[in-house]
Amino acid sequence: MTSPVKNKIGSVFIPVKDIEKARSWYCRLLGLPPDCEIMNGHLCPLPMEGAGVILDTMPGWGGKEPGGAPPITTPAFMFLTGDLQASFDFAKDIGVELVTEIESNHWFVVKDPDGNLIMICRE
Repeated sequence: MTSPVKNKIGSVFIPVKDIEKARSWYCRLLGLPPDCEIMNGHLCPLPMEGAGVILDTMPGWGGKEPGGAPPITTPAFMFLTGDLQASFDFAKDIGVELVTEIESNHWFVVKDPDGNLIMICRE
């Protein structure tokens, strides 16, 4: 039987508590314009190459509860870079919380303001 589900990722949702603060943080890290549209008061699709990233306060998935939706505590995806050391130095310079140093000369992990762990990996 052939599956009708495609082996293609459309977008990754990142749970955030403050959509405007998260938008600013991700736009700064990724070098995106800081005015990405916030939709319906809780969604912010970031303009990406490849699979999409959507920041979301997750009102239907715990976002209305005290403390909001739980963060991603194990890196579930990675942002790519052509220059790992420059990316590490940039993240450090703009005050991003570094969770690891550069590991195996291939990747490092940062923490966003909501506690989500994000891997940055050599392309």
